Amino acid sequence: MAAKALYQLQNVTKNFHLEGGVIEVLRGLTLDIAASAWVALVGRSGSGKTTLLHLLGGLDKPSAGHIQLDGQDIARMSAAQLTSLRRQRIGFVFQSYHLFPELTAWENAVLPALHWGRDREAAYQNARQWLHAFGLDDRLQHRPRELSGGEQQRVAIARALVNDPDIILADEPTGNLDAAAARGILDILKNVHLEQGKTLIMVTHDQALASQADRVIRLADGPPPMPRTAVTPAVAREK
Repeated sequence: MAAKALYQLQNVTKNFHLEGGVIEVLRGLTLDIAASAWVALVGRSGSGKTTLLHLLGGLDKPSAGHIQLDGQDIARMSAAQLTSLRRQRIGFVFQSYHLFPELTAWENAVLPALHWGRDREAAYQNARQWLHAFGLDDRLQHRPRELSGGEQQRVAIARALVNDPDIILADEPTGNLDAAAARGILDILKNVHLEQGKTLIMVTHDQALASQADRVIRLADGPPPMPRTAVTPAVAREK
């Protein structure tokens, strides 16, 4: 029996209006993503990988088409509805960590839960449990400048998980790390996916990393250099 479709994309197009013309990054993109899958989005720079990830996370809206999440068209949701969706269901992991430099590791990890009105004591306990799971017990009171890149990314993953989302969207999560730190981050994400059944959708340039995913979606033929008005937009291809 086929796995339930979590995301269903139908004829999704995304345009960017810039000086010199319209850049059409995605055009007519149609695909399904199963619940609890690990999906790697690959392709050359500019092919639309991060754009697609932002659309899946409700950080941006398509210019045309439909993006359904469990049957709800998130492309038609209001800003308030998208905010609630991200709070309840989606955790983001970025290449550049996006930690607040003035906050400790513990404070950075707990921040989303506090922001959305969770019980303060329970939120701190949950964040500490994730940091403990990631081997950061002795780094709780350290600020980002006192942490290695791999440690900062582990804090960022703890932050993404603190509200217990069922979807993790990761944009080049190992892109700024050396090989050893990258393996550690990959192991963490893999375990979260396998042990907790979370859907993991990851943008990566690393073919070795992508090969470990359940499914690889290759975005090809991104837009040409500016200025242009005619473009060759991204097309999804399976491995």
